[in-house]
Amino acid sequence: MLFKEGKIADVTLSNFMVFHDLHLSFSKHINIISGENATGKTALLKVLYSSLKAMSGAKKEKNLTKESRERYFVQKFQGVFRPDDNNIGRLVNRKQGMNTAKISVTFSNLSKDKCTIEFNSHQKNHMDISYNQAPNSDFLCEPIYLPPKEIISSTENFGALYRDYQIAFEETYADLCYLLEKPLKKGKNRTEQNIVLKKIGNIVNGRVLQKDKKFYLAVDGVGNFEMGLVSEGYRKLATIMYLIQSDSLNKNSIVFWDEPESNMNPRMIPNIVMALCELANMGVQVFVSTHSYFVQQAFDLEQRKQKSKKLYVKFFSLYHDEVRQNILCNESDNIADLEHNAIMEEFDAVYDREQELFYDD
Repeated sequence: MLFKEGKIADVTLSNFMVFHDLHLSFSKHINIISGENATGKTALLKVLYSSLKAMSGAKKEKNLTKESRERYFVQKFQGVFRPDDNNIGRLVNRKQGMNTAKISVTFSNLSKDKCTIEFNSHQKNHMDISYNQAPNSDFLCEPIYLPPKEIISSTENFGALYRDYQIAFEETYADLCYLLEKPLKKGKNRTEQNIVLKKIGNIVNGRVLQKDKKFYLAVDGVGNFEMGLVSEGYRKLATIMYLIQSDSLNKNSIVFWDEPESNMNPRMIPNIVMALCELANMGVQVFVSTHSYFVQQAFDLEQRKQKSKKLYVKFFSLYHDEVRQNILCNESDNIADLEHNAIMEEFDAVYDREQELFYDD
């Protein structure tokens, strides 16, 4: 699968955490990942994000040595996954003796960049890193990770605390906080950015303001509200708005959103889904992990509604094999053809229990 834009085309995971041997090919637009607990949904998002964030950071450094490149990857995996004692070897699939994890991420840009990471269960601070990225590569991407809990209402203090103290938050929260600390860019937004901002602004009935690292939602005709006083759904949408306004989120971005439905009233989900679809139309590649029936269905409906725009949503369902020794994946372009859909299976089971109670009465 080859795209002109620099997006993630596929990933192969061998002996990494719960994954023995998994290969997935992705949509350049939106990818929805579901499955039961302990099937590796969040781990999948994090390994993609960590690899891409380290690769992006290493590319920005001049006179890059093999050791400094390795340091980018090791530190990012340590910060995002937070294994005990920062021991990278603990991320290798557990079994007796030594085992080796291998991660391969292929990108869809014109130079077909590929990043490969290997480390074994006995290595605490070492990874073997290789990628074919040339100095003049057209690869340009800044990954953005949106964790389940919003951070925009805590940006004022969180960044400083994370820089100076050892606090038990994974690095995805700090990375997002640092992006929110960035000032607004000079000049006008691009046309495609204004389209997304207008649509999200209509949902929240206002715009986002930042002053001294404090964020406010300026509600039309009412006034400015501290971000901690508005609903969490609006805070999450406000986060997207500000990232666009600061140009941290643009057509070269790849967004990873872990459980957007967290602390969210189901009525807000269609708005969140519409916002993500508009980002995809802008050129952003989106990855979402979810436990929500409403999220799955909203994306399926939005894809059909935007068929003329050729919005491509791909669904992935992670599940255990029969002996629960490996994680497998079923993938489809629509919900109806998705097998092993734990969310839909439970929805059907609830319906069946309701019917049994109804007819028993």
